Amino acid sequence: MALIGYARVSSVGQNLAVQLDKLHACDKIFEEKKSAASGTRPRLEACLEYVREGDTLVVTRLDRLARSTLHLGQIAEALQRKGVNLRVIDQHIDTSDATGRLLFNMLGAIAQFETEIRAERQADGIQKAKDRGVQFGAKPKLTDEQIVELRQRRQNGVLIRELMQDYRISKATLYRYLDLSS
Repeated sequence: MALIGYARVSSVGQNLAVQLDKLHACDKIFEEKKSAASGTRPRLEACLEYVREGDTLVVTRLDRLARSTLHLGQIAEALQRKGVNLRVIDQHIDTSDATGRLLFNMLGAIAQFETEIRAERQADGIQKAKDRGVQFGAKPKLTDEQIVELRQRRQNGVLIRELMQDYRISKATLYRYLDLSS
């Protein structure tokens, strides 16, 4: 019946100290510096493999544990199968009782809702910017006049590497300009 901690920050530049301080009572702590969106998290996988029946997995916040409500549900199911409880310190969740399990599921759903609303707002903002004529992506490397000149020089037999050097562009960019229909 051990307390097993899991702490995660999204990038190498961030610090685990605040989480580790809150997890000080744990018998063992798994630490990870990796974005949840990056896919695999080896220390989380090791933690989930390590916990045994009767243990309690302790995290500081739900967003330190899972990428989405679906992922959170998968982790919760895996813990339940193993007979492991989950305690979330900052949100006062403890799945060892019915109230804690209800709160866990409700907060997970709310977190997913907030993520989806944030994504919708971002998409709306991007669309509004596009409607105002804001251009996204890299700026064109060459002006329209330079593109006409580049194509003419290529038709006159100038070598690709010479054009790349003269216009300071990569081979891929050069070929995109050559393949554009006028």
